[in-house]
Amino acid sequence: MTGTPGSARASGLTRRRALTGALAAAAAATAVSGCGAARASSASTVRLWDLFSGADGGLLNDMVRAAQPAMPGTRIDRTVLEWGTPYYTKLAMASAGGRGPDTAVSHMSRLAGYAPTGLLDPWDLDVLAEYGVRPDAFTDAVWSRTQFRGRTYAIPLDTHPFIVFYHPEPAAKAGLLKSDGALDADAFSSPDRFLAAGRELAKASGRQGIAFGYVTDTAQGWRLFYGLYRQTGGVLRLPEGGPAEADVDRMAEVIAFMARLVDGRVNPRRLDYPAAIAAFANRQTAMILSGEWELGTFRAADPKVGAAPFPTVFGTPAVYADSHSFVLPHHPHPDPERRRRTHRAVAALLKAGQIWATAGHIPAYGPVTRTAAYRSLQPQAHYASAQDHVVLDPPFWFAGAGSDFQNSISQVLQQALLDGLAPDRAARAMVRRLNTFLSQPSPA
Repeated sequence: MTGTPGSARASGLTRRRALTGALAAAAAATAVSGCGAARASSASTVRLWDLFSGADGGLLNDMVRAAQPAMPGTRIDRTVLEWGTPYYTKLAMASAGGRGPDTAVSHMSRLAGYAPTGLLDPWDLDVLAEYGVRPDAFTDAVWSRTQFRGRTYAIPLDTHPFIVFYHPEPAAKAGLLKSDGALDADAFSSPDRFLAAGRELAKASGRQGIAFGYVTDTAQGWRLFYGLYRQTGGVLRLPEGGPAEADVDRMAEVIAFMARLVDGRVNPRRLDYPAAIAAFANRQTAMILSGEWELGTFRAADPKVGAAPFPTVFGTPAVYADSHSFVLPHHPHPDPERRRRTHRAVAALLKAGQIWATAGHIPAYGPVTRTAAYRSLQPQAHYASAQDHVVLDPPFWFAGAGSDFQNSISQVLQQALLDGLAPDRAARAMVRRLNTFLSQPSPA
């Protein structure tokens, strides 16, 4: 948009209107691939867009079947779209044009780029309550991120945290397990203890200790850094227009620890994401820092694989995570009965969360994780407490899953971990990149 803020107000043109107007025009002019939204559909159908293919897609199909008795007369029609920028672009275009599905899956970390721009409609909590879903069923750490201006724009399906996986045999040999087989978090409760535990794991395995795949990755460096930074008590405030408010000394402290973690003395140094996954699956390392979404891969390689919340290394419990959530793409004149059916369908899917948990995701709907059936899931039950301390990306429009922001910060971290950029210089470089993002106009 050109012109001064004053002239924009005088003409009634705002960045929100400019964005939604442009997207609506694009949606009208472009046949969005995979969109079933423009098709007339049965009044009993709830149209769902999601990004789950492969094993997760199969599990969601199982959940739909399990939820069916709780929503008689309603059928969920799934459309699976490509994960990443293509997905969120199509969702924005369809929502701006009022052509979106009844509901869609979105990462919670993306909410700040959608709710303020009018691309989403709020959920009716009274209707959800009629179907047994209330805010107190979710942890405060997750539910607090569903809000914008006092209204709820996302209903969490899960929490998917960045955790640690380990092979039980070398972990036990290294003396790092408790009597119930859970990881002894105290053994990792400071930077020096964490590194010492890595050395013990290397000795016990006869190979190397802890794998972390970050080379050329667009998110892993950020995931590890931000969880640890929040453990220091560090905050990251991103006022529109900048400058960013961050504790550079604490940032540097975390980066220095990360560099020691991958210095090659105890742990592999130059691992990209696939190489780290392979190293752990092939037992070349005893532990890996990764997302719970890799549970299926690791369990196939080691049926007894263990897992735990990311240890509290810097004093304050904090675990980096995101959350798959259900959102309501904007419709200018939503049909009340369709909306009610959508609320009912989402409530039914949440209650089928035990199925979703088998993939490793932590169901966000609390009654599921409090059942004996969930407690019997191993190693899922050992890291379920991570949901009480999760931290998501800062709630800003340019952040979130699959964003250029995560990639940009991860590039700086790679320079520190791989190329020897001093931690204090890396921290300042990260702040400069934050300020570059903040200098860009918000679409809201």
